[in-house]
Amino acid sequence: MLKFRTMVVDAERHLGDLRTGNEGAGPLFKLKCDPRVTRVGAFLRRYSLDELPQLANVLTGAMSLVGPRPPLPSEVATYGRDAERRLLVRPGLTGLWQISGRSDLSWEESVRLDLRYVENWNLALDALILWRTFGAVVGTRGAY
Repeated sequence: MLKFRTMVVDAERHLGDLRTGNEGAGPLFKLKCDPRVTRVGAFLRRYSLDELPQLANVLTGAMSLVGPRPPLPSEVATYGRDAERRLLVRPGLTGLWQISGRSDLSWEESVRLDLRYVENWNLALDALILWRTFGAVVGTRGAY
């Protein structure tokens, strides 16, 4: 999955020191004020510009425009049976999770939204999600 780099080069090395302050849900690691994020990176994240390179993943078929949030391998290793069902479809550039609160959602809510998408996919739902993504990105709620 392609993305613009938003963190310092040795960000993974500092992860262990920051784990106790994790504000993420479930297996997701998130900090609202992550010291590893560069100033330019914070701007890119706020407006979801760091995800623009993922359009190349969509064009090559590795991702969809709409789908569940793309997981990290370390996250997948901790998935329960329900969360594994998120992997039945290609990850998406946007999804129900993004238009419903992004990083502000609990892990359980993120999984529930992704499973709702997987189990009820249709073209009209994709169109609605794409339409509402614009408002979510401009509003920047939950983007960090």
